[in-house]
Amino acid sequence: MNCAKCNAAINPGDVVCANCGATVVSSSGGAAVAAVPAAAGLSNNAAAALSYVTFIPAIIFLVMEPYNKVAYIRFHAFQCIGLSIAAVAAHIIAMLIPVIGWVLAPFISLAFLVIWIIAILKASKGEWFKIPIIGPFAEKQAKNG
Repeated sequence: MNCAKCNAAINPGDVVCANCGATVVSSSGGAAVAAVPAAAGLSNNAAAALSYVTFIPAIIFLVMEPYNKVAYIRFHAFQCIGLSIAAVAAHIIAMLIPVIGWVLAPFISLAFLVIWIIAILKASKGEWFKIPIIGPFAEKQAKNG
């Protein structure tokens, strides 16, 4: 069976399309499947963009249904968590290097801010924007869950 909205394969018993997040409604015969947009809650793009507002919404979207069933939202949530870990690690390393690290710390902060803003904008437009190193890992996690 395929989703009528995005034509992705849908497993029997699924109530939400794992690819686009549309609600699955089967016909009386059970063979035809149609997808309708969810009546309540955030759109996939809004949830994906909001997952970048600190790591807390990212964790919430990974736990809360129906958001945790949509690969697109899971991808951006995992990417946000990875980006948060990378930012903290980069700042710790910069602070451990005397003088040079202290001078570079504001530029590191600015670089992470720019990456975060780009990720939020891309997520709000519905794009699977992959940050190098973090993005492929996030995609793997999103599609496995």
